[in-house]
Amino acid sequence: MCGISGLFDTQGQRQFDHALASRINDIQAHRGPDEDGLHIEPGLVLGHRRLSVIDLARGQQPLFNEDDTVGIVFNGEIYNYQELVPELQAVGHRFKTQSDTEVIVHAWEAWGPACVQRLRGMFAFVLWDRNQQTLFLARDRMGVKPMHYAWLTDGSFVFGSELKVLTAHPAFVREIDPLAVEDYFSFGYVPDPRCIYRSAHKLPPATTLTLRRGQSHRAEPVPYWDVHFTNDNRMGLADAQAELRDRVRESVRLRMIADVPLGAFLSGGVDSSAVVATMAGLSRVPVRTCTVGFDDPRFNESIFAQQVADRYQTDHRLEIVKGDDFDLVDTLAWLYDEPFADSSSIPTYRVCQMARKQVTVALSGDGGDESLGGYRRYRMHLGEEAVRGCLPQGLRRSVFGAFGQLYPKADWAPRMFRAKTTFQAMAMDTVQAYHHSVSYLRSDQRKRLFSSAFQRTLDGYNALDVFRNHAQRAQTDDPLALIQYLDYKTWLAGDINTKVDRASMAHSLEVREPLMDHPLIEWLATLPSCLKIHGGEGKYVFKKAFEPLLPRDVLYRPKMGFSVPMARWLRGPLLARTRAAVLSERMLATGYFNAEVLQTLISQHLSGQRDHATQLWMLIMFDAFLRQYHAPVS
Repeated sequence: MCGISGLFDTQGQRQFDHALASRINDIQAHRGPDEDGLHIEPGLVLGHRRLSVIDLARGQQPLFNEDDTVGIVFNGEIYNYQELVPELQAVGHRFKTQSDTEVIVHAWEAWGPACVQRLRGMFAFVLWDRNQQTLFLARDRMGVKPMHYAWLTDGSFVFGSELKVLTAHPAFVREIDPLAVEDYFSFGYVPDPRCIYRSAHKLPPATTLTLRRGQSHRAEPVPYWDVHFTNDNRMGLADAQAELRDRVRESVRLRMIADVPLGAFLSGGVDSSAVVATMAGLSRVPVRTCTVGFDDPRFNESIFAQQVADRYQTDHRLEIVKGDDFDLVDTLAWLYDEPFADSSSIPTYRVCQMARKQVTVALSGDGGDESLGGYRRYRMHLGEEAVRGCLPQGLRRSVFGAFGQLYPKADWAPRMFRAKTTFQAMAMDTVQAYHHSVSYLRSDQRKRLFSSAFQRTLDGYNALDVFRNHAQRAQTDDPLALIQYLDYKTWLAGDINTKVDRASMAHSLEVREPLMDHPLIEWLATLPSCLKIHGGEGKYVFKKAFEPLLPRDVLYRPKMGFSVPMARWLRGPLLARTRAAVLSERMLATGYFNAEVLQTLISQHLSGQRDHATQLWMLIMFDAFLRQYHAPVS
């Protein structure tokens, strides 16, 4: 697990400045504190910051083949690299290390761009082939590892694991993209391939980018994989349970290969508990586990984590996070480089900080909800879909649309009376309704928040377009499969994986996600949706599969989530910060926001009249980004 960076002259062989190359590489030193490597030749820079995990003595990067014609900088882990070594040796490739990095180099020589099809793992790498004068970028299938790039005003190409690598270059233009602002206030993050800056891009998951020196046009990413939901597997429940356990076991086993201390996050939820139970069955020594608890019992799952830790006699660590742990705003803004509104980034940062005291590698349960139908919103969407399927859209639009306009917004009321959002969703088509349900701020809320001038700048663009574009490629008419697909393409890569990558790398911790193993994902996509959500129970087949291994309280209690008491923070200890951020000169000077609406949000929330915690936190994090944006480039 590392950080990569570099520069490429697509037209010539200019000599890049060594000091500049070092500066943009070292700005992400937190990703790899063990070693730094820099290769510079005419027209090319390859930079690397190393967190040593495999082949500690000989795995330095940039790494080249025997005749120094193919080199690579790589971030991630290839879990099947030991299987590929003999296959590559059989066709004449010689290895000088025992690292997974060298496997990619020889895989390129053997199979060219198709090498990514053979790799099983999480990865972002850039490979230089001097003979072909080709720079090849690739990102893993699920978007676990990040890759950012841009073409600069001086004509060169820059790439890096984090966006700060790009912004540290003096030729990078830091101009905010208005469409990214619209996306952020809908999703809470800026989804791939867009960045908050116009000139920067994220390489989407499961794509490659090939640059050849002298090419006259800008290359575009090329997909090499996708999830195809067939839902046609006729396997019975008992057989599905057994195979699911076997597949999870194999995925966990592969991710336990490391030459450094290894452990796991244990939240007390179903997914992380299943991973820990599986690890315990594979390990001859107690599994190291760590849990973050909260002093507010409404947000504390540590008692359930302790049940699992006791059952498997893990080497368990618990750390309680106080209810006023909100002093990370500026730290998070620097880590994420873009506005990022998922408040669970705070406890995620803390659990990574805690884990790093014990281990260098930690396994997590991320990805289970998306693949197995674990979110409550999935069940609600299926219920709405059942009604939508019974009524013509014209009738739904007129009847439910009217209800949605007339019904009052009742944040203060019990959930059963908060029908406004549901009525609004019932008047929409499937994709629009799901976007409506997952948006931090719905379309009507964004319109009120944004100034008229900024809305004109958007020129009709709506963040819904992100979902529309992905839905066109989903190749499924199964209601659950469609929204799972949308979450794979947006929420999982843009929020979950981004959150975990930045929080873990801030502490030089490698996190591995067995439930995102792509063969497991492909197999789960063949299972009928009734095995994922059954009788109102999410993750049905998964929970049944792990009933012999986990306490019933862990499997079947209501999902709590990794949350923080945001509404209370904003009315109490964050009160002054909220006012200062939301009404700051920086915010108002952007011209993006309606100043009267900003004031109303604050006054209504602080009085208890309405709960605007979501909007206010998004604005606080946007202001924190603006502080970084206006800070001088070091």
